[in-house]
Amino acid sequence: MNNEEIRAEARSLLTGRWNKCLLIWLIFFAITGVYSGILRAAVPGLDTIVSLVIGGPIWLGIIAIFFKVYRKEEFIIDEMFDGFKEFKRAMVAYLLICLYTILWSLLLIVPGIIAGIGYSQAFLIMHEDKNISPQDAMNQSKAMMMGHKTEFFMLQLSFIGWVILGILSFGIGMLWVSSYIQTANVIYYHRLKAV
Repeated sequence: MNNEEIRAEARSLLTGRWNKCLLIWLIFFAITGVYSGILRAAVPGLDTIVSLVIGGPIWLGIIAIFFKVYRKEEFIIDEMFDGFKEFKRAMVAYLLICLYTILWSLLLIVPGIIAGIGYSQAFLIMHEDKNISPQDAMNQSKAMMMGHKTEFFMLQLSFIGWVILGILSFGIGMLWVSSYIQTANVIYYHRLKAV
């Protein structure tokens, strides 16, 4: 797949929607930053537990919004919380992906990265198939990514300049960069399905 084409399509899909998408990440970073700080101060480690519990539902909601961006459909910001309607399934998927990736990372960093890439499509699959179990979505993601891990890694790596700029702007630039990356990932998913 051509990363330049994917990025160009992502920019095109985001035309006129950058600011609306920015609000999603502003809310996401505000929630994660505020509760992490408060919980860490109150009970060390509690922020990690809360992240593991709510991370999946929030991520599933964000995925749903970027599917709408891909389909050029309208969306409302509240939809980023729609993943809580599938709380158990989203939470279990998030926990399993984190657990398996950490276990692979115990061997070395590279196996952990490879495992993470293998599971990268699981939430996109779960968004499209409301009946699939977390484990089946992860297995399907691994099957989809077979022979495509390097390709996906290179797509993520192609954003490194933007990520560095986003970080150097005290993180403010990441509000735009995150939308760019997530839109590209949804495009990649649809192209991968068509292979």
